[in-house]
Amino acid sequence: MAADMTANVSIETPGKPQRRKRRRRDIGPLDYGKRLWMRMFVGAIFVLLYAPILTLMIFSFNDSKRNVVWKGFTFKYYIKAWNNDGLFEAFMNSITIAFFSTIISTILGAMIALLLWRFRFPGKAAYEGAMALPIVVPEICMGVAMLVFFARIGWPSGMPWPFNLSAITIAHIAFSFPFVAVVVRARMAGFNRELEEASKDLGASEWQTFWNVVLPYMRPGVVAGALLAFTLSLDDFVITFFTSGPDTVTFPVKVYSMVRFSVTPEVNAASTVLVVITVIATFLAMRFQSPSRADG
Repeated sequence: MAADMTANVSIETPGKPQRRKRRRRDIGPLDYGKRLWMRMFVGAIFVLLYAPILTLMIFSFNDSKRNVVWKGFTFKYYIKAWNNDGLFEAFMNSITIAFFSTIISTILGAMIALLLWRFRFPGKAAYEGAMALPIVVPEICMGVAMLVFFARIGWPSGMPWPFNLSAITIAHIAFSFPFVAVVVRARMAGFNRELEEASKDLGASEWQTFWNVVLPYMRPGVVAGALLAFTLSLDDFVITFFTSGPDTVTFPVKVYSMVRFSVTPEVNAASTVLVVITVIATFLAMRFQSPSRADG
């Protein structure tokens, strides 16, 4: 009897680790993330994408005017970029444009998202397609279209600051608000309409229902869309290049004009500041758009 039990144990015990090893080694046909060649391929793509940006940020601290060979660590080019009046003015122009563009784009995009989410009306599909045009149309085409539009209507020039930035701001709003609408509408797709009906059944008005029930639910999408619009406006070069004048230079256009002469550590320092601001805004937008943050 004891011998039989020992034999059973000796037969069954080696089988368990073998089954576990087989389960660990088995990779499904769609589990691409577990394949070594796919990980190496994705890693190579990330290196090609972000290695130039990291190199730019590292060489912004290079103590060399030629910016080819590493000479030492310094912050003087950040100080030099800060004291550059033309660069600082361009940065303030970009911040001002992004601020007003973000506010108007967020309001307009949120209203359009609610319209498309709540109501059905004739031509809704065509309206949705037209709204998505700024997203799918190449920026250079939109920049040329804005240039022709402002030239055709005779948009005034030579206005005092910040009204001289109005043409760029309008172009950025036309480009940014569809992104806000897409983010907010994606958020509202999971809204339970019974909560809205329950609020009205309890005596709340239409405005009270919107303010206390609908708006808190859509707030993460609104914040994410606003940060996305701010990032798009701050980084835009093509549309700004076609709609700006000689006295309305923005930060990306200024950096481009500086690069045309030479790539100095001062240019790298200014570009690093823009990259850091963009990364922070994008990170915050992703945090507010994530389901865990949105549901909390």
